[in-house]
Amino acid sequence: MRYNIHYSCVSHIGKVRSVNQDNFICAGRYLESGQPDVAFPLCGVRSSREASLFGVFDGLGGEECGEVAALIAARDAASAQLGKDVKADLLRFCQKANSDICSYADEHEISSMGTTAAALTFTDSGVTLCNIGDSPVFHFCDGILEQISESHVTAAPFGVKPPLSQSLGIPPDELLIDPYLAQGPYNDGDVYLICSDGLTDMVSTEEITETLASSPVEKACTILLEKALTGGGKDNITIILCKIERCPIRFFHWISARQGKEYRNDKQ
Repeated sequence: MRYNIHYSCVSHIGKVRSVNQDNFICAGRYLESGQPDVAFPLCGVRSSREASLFGVFDGLGGEECGEVAALIAARDAASAQLGKDVKADLLRFCQKANSDICSYADEHEISSMGTTAAALTFTDSGVTLCNIGDSPVFHFCDGILEQISESHVTAAPFGVKPPLSQSLGIPPDELLIDPYLAQGPYNDGDVYLICSDGLTDMVSTEEITETLASSPVEKACTILLEKALTGGGKDNITIILCKIERCPIRFFHWISARQGKEYRNDKQ
């Protein structure tokens, strides 16, 4: 069975930060350094016949360093090769991005820089999830919103945001990164949300659920951004929505009068 993935993406600096440290990978596009050249919302449709990678990267370690780390991860994601073993390919992407960020930090004598990574790859066989850090990935179906990513955080006092236990940009002699990887099927009508915490810190789960239930992904992406800004916009905000839609099956058949045979042509 073939599916179409309808996607929509926005990335915004917010109301407080002076730099957008977020980046993303969406249908091969990401934010280049300097002025963004992407017109938001970035919308389109991809077929499940070809592996499609969508992801959000939330930079860490000071404004310039976080921005660069997220950009390095986004560039590596754009060039990632996805074959039959998508989990292995995504693990290799994380390892390469981690190595590239560490190399940049060493070359520029930066003591600490990194980024989270939260990504989904869609193929004919299903969806593959990969995440490291705390940028969440959600699945929405039948009115229920469920986080399907694993947050890599350590314990913290009540009211204090838990620090990360893993991210991209950790030297191998300090910690071997261990991204969370999972695979599963998807169904017609499923919606997936990948975002930075600039959304989830400003907009409640109930509001996100209500928006996804009442609006198509193209409009929902913009509505969620507006809600995050209205709620304070205290951090950068990046949102990717993907909706699964089954491709209609068209077929026709005819009878060959000359040979008396029936031919059938199935097209998806």
